[in-house]
Amino acid sequence: MVVISRIAISLILLSLLVSGATPEEKRIAIFSRVTSYSLPVVDVGGQEYSGLLEVLEPLGRVSAKADNKHWKLRYNDLDLEFTPNETRVRIKGSSFDLSSPFLLQNGRGLVPVSSLGPLLSRVLGGPVTFNPASRRIFIGNVAVHFTAQILSSQVGTAPTLVMNFSAPVNPTIATDASKLHMSFVHDPIVPSGTQTLTFNNQAISSAIYEEGNGAAEITIVGASPLFAKFSNDRKTITIAAAPAAAEQAPAQAPASAPMSGANIAPAPAAAQGNPLPLAYFAVVDASHGGDDRGAALTSQLDEKDVTLSFGRRLRQELESRGLTTLLLRDGDTSLSLDQRASMTNAAHPVIYLCLHMASQGNGIHLYTALLPGGGATSHAFLDWDTAQASSLARSESAVALLAKALNDSKIPVRTMSAPLRPLNNITTAAIAIEISQPPSGPSGLGSTEYQQSMASSIATAMSFVRRNLGSAP
Repeated sequence: MVVISRIAISLILLSLLVSGATPEEKRIAIFSRVTSYSLPVVDVGGQEYSGLLEVLEPLGRVSAKADNKHWKLRYNDLDLEFTPNETRVRIKGSSFDLSSPFLLQNGRGLVPVSSLGPLLSRVLGGPVTFNPASRRIFIGNVAVHFTAQILSSQVGTAPTLVMNFSAPVNPTIATDASKLHMSFVHDPIVPSGTQTLTFNNQAISSAIYEEGNGAAEITIVGASPLFAKFSNDRKTITIAAAPAAAEQAPAQAPASAPMSGANIAPAPAAAQGNPLPLAYFAVVDASHGGDDRGAALTSQLDEKDVTLSFGRRLRQELESRGLTTLLLRDGDTSLSLDQRASMTNAAHPVIYLCLHMASQGNGIHLYTALLPGGGATSHAFLDWDTAQASSLARSESAVALLAKALNDSKIPVRTMSAPLRPLNNITTAAIAIEISQPPSGPSGLGSTEYQQSMASSIATAMSFVRRNLGSAP
């Protein structure tokens, strides 16, 4: 019998949860009004490359094919033609030069990262801003700006730092002694001015903005341990001394506006220390990934790719309805079943949604865990194989609510229990969602229209689940 402590559940793979990527892996982040996502970067001969099909896939209808001499890509109604080992690109009768030669590796078209900004601007027909030092791409006017100000404190109380953002944000938060780190992986935050704000205050002295490897981070420096609280629909973050430290903190004079600033190197250090609880409604787990291709839905369509693109769409639809969401796998990366369960349990969501695709049947299949017998649970330890036991009733309730909402939307639904890991390792409500092929056949699983329709329907149904299921136990 394998047992695991509740503390271990929260700490396993904390670095993956905080950074969204392994430290060695280079990433590029793309932010748009439709979705935000990150992709791995490939080093070839000292140059950084990224797969163009993967870059465009979340943004619209895209397909690609290679012949003896060219790699041809179609995005919506725009045709592009690339020649391996050459820089010239043909775009609907005109030409564009890449900064380094186009590469074709095993049918995958690679373009230099340094050319993505101007290339995407030509393809999408609008403004694209690219920060090459941090590998962050902003499509259109999507940047989220923020301000920071120390609030005047009453006598005998500790001061607070109030940060206001122009849109809701969902950072991962960690503490390190007297520093509080906020890591923004899916939020396109940018500083309104200087990258270092200093305050005339002893309790909270500065806020430092850094960015690198597709992410941004804000570090708050204080004189004692700090904690953060969200409000205003996650547009405001209030930071103050942790309760134990606040009792000992001396009263400070009212602070003025930020004073001086300085430039910061673009590569932030990974946040260290203990995470503060996050208010995620859902963890979305795109099954398979990396070396695990999943089912071969067609000769050119792997399950791992479809679950990832659908997971990104579902996250966007959920968050557009105010349901904060963590996407476990936001790239073609390998995660074991134990890793998926540990990362989910550490995030403390209301519900866990595992995504699968099927090339047979129709509609949607919903699964809850079928737990094995036995398994000892004590006050300090949970049996790993039956960790779902205390939440199984909530999982079954969520499935019933979800099925009703989807049926009301005229989507065929079948519900069942199955020994499908990692459902039995999850310590909150947990569901596996298997989406079957559309009437057009298995290839339609990769269709933007079909994925968007199903993601919207599921997200709307999850809003109904949220109203009736309540918060996490």
